[in-house]
Amino acid sequence: MLKSDLKNHIERQQGFTIHSMRPLTGGDINQVGLLDTDHGKIVIKINDAQQFPGMFAAEKTGLDTLRRVNAIHIPRAVACGAVDDTSYLLLEYIEPGTKQSGFWEVFGHQLAQLHKTGNDFFGFCQNNYIGSLPQYNNQEQYAVDLYINQRLKPQFKMASANGYHFDNLDNFYAHLHNIIPDEPPALVHGDLWGGNYLVDYQGNPVLIDPATAYAPREMDIAMMHLFGGFDPRLFVAYHSVFPLQTGWQDRIKLWQLYYILVHLNLFGHSYLASAKAIIAHYR
Repeated sequence: MLKSDLKNHIERQQGFTIHSMRPLTGGDINQVGLLDTDHGKIVIKINDAQQFPGMFAAEKTGLDTLRRVNAIHIPRAVACGAVDDTSYLLLEYIEPGTKQSGFWEVFGHQLAQLHKTGNDFFGFCQNNYIGSLPQYNNQEQYAVDLYINQRLKPQFKMASANGYHFDNLDNFYAHLHNIIPDEPPALVHGDLWGGNYLVDYQGNPVLIDPATAYAPREMDIAMMHLFGGFDPRLFVAYHSVFPLQTGWQDRIKLWQLYYILVHLNLFGHSYLASAKAIIAHYR
């Protein structure tokens, strides 16, 4: 149910009337609903502004950045704001469809085009979130520095505060300089697991819920391999447009370490052994 003060605020700001709201699935952090308005259907995401400050403003910036590239379908971020302690984000509603013949090839080609969008530095214009955790995007010149300083170190610090201990990280970090290739920054989704893409009514892929940054593109590829859900044809098509550097398969688990640490800090001890095994392998 949409609170009356939030409903009235959105109606005033957007100039439409909200007739009803029904819940949508998929919101672990946020309450997600579909608004029926006299201007059509709009998706709304709602959360606690005190618990997740700036989350929706950062998500809107990320979506706007991805959408401007026009490489792959990204929902339009209509507006974001807050009423009292409640934050909201309004999004274009994507009419769902089913995968058509060639879906995975299209997905691979379009993702490659997105990743071809470069930048002068690694990082992003602002910090954002990975799930419900802060993700830091201070500018870095090299891929290895972004990965160590903006991705791994904050997660290891949080893990330590949560009672998880890791040995000899300085030696591990030093070795990464010999492993991570010196490749230009790429515009990445940043949290590309199987739950963060949709299929629109035309049968095309749609990316949602990003953790946008200019980062090593192998991070998106590694996340896609972590939990599965992506057909191998996607990666063949991707390579036909924008081949990954030699040895990328050997680096997949290294990039996955970031996401495993995120899961360790979110969900607990069951991810600890995987994180330690990756560190041991690359040390």
